[in-house]
Amino acid sequence: MDGNNLYIFIDEGGNLDFSNTGTAYFTLTALSRIRPFSTNLPLLNLKYDLWEEGIDFEYFHATTDSQRTRDRVFEILATQLQEFNIDSIIVDKRKTNPSLREHHLFYQKVFQILLNYIFHRYRGRFSRIFILTDEIPVNKKKSEVQKAIKTFIASYAGKVKGFYTIQHYSSKSDLNLQIVDYFNWAIFRKWERKDERSYRLIRGAVASEFDVFASGKTLYY
Repeated sequence: MDGNNLYIFIDEGGNLDFSNTGTAYFTLTALSRIRPFSTNLPLLNLKYDLWEEGIDFEYFHATTDSQRTRDRVFEILATQLQEFNIDSIIVDKRKTNPSLREHHLFYQKVFQILLNYIFHRYRGRFSRIFILTDEIPVNKKKSEVQKAIKTFIASYAGKVKGFYTIQHYSSKSDLNLQIVDYFNWAIFRKWERKDERSYRLIRGAVASEFDVFASGKTLYY
């Protein structure tokens, strides 16, 4: 198999409810890796350990996992930070101009920023690109995400060469989707709840963490 394939696993946090009833922040986080994925075995072993301890769960998911399970997952991730490249885009939704709130425009903007960080880092040192997100149940949203990614890649003509694919699989299907879920959960908690407990364990893997509207002063609601 080609050992120069770039995999980008993406997870989002928060919602797109631009009002006081929605989350304050939206995060889009990517884990980028080139095979082989040598760090997955410890998490597989932890999964089997938990089963043998009588803990009933299907896959790792930071939001629903018990605190004990989260602690053990983060303990493993913290020993392997050099193996991960994490990029995250942070959006203070109150500062988002109403003209950018249409989902397709919003996704186009945040994916452009996120993928730009990743592609700039790898600078074409890959032959194929595999972009994977968690399963998206709403077809319209799925098409908006795909369009945002394809629009950015098209703008990179000459820089992104060769084959690429975009897939939306349930995070149950892949450990790397579960890993990026954990990283994104820690980053989202930091911004949304000012809770840095988990973030402090994984920040060594965070290559970029960009607050899009850091210099913005206007609050729209």
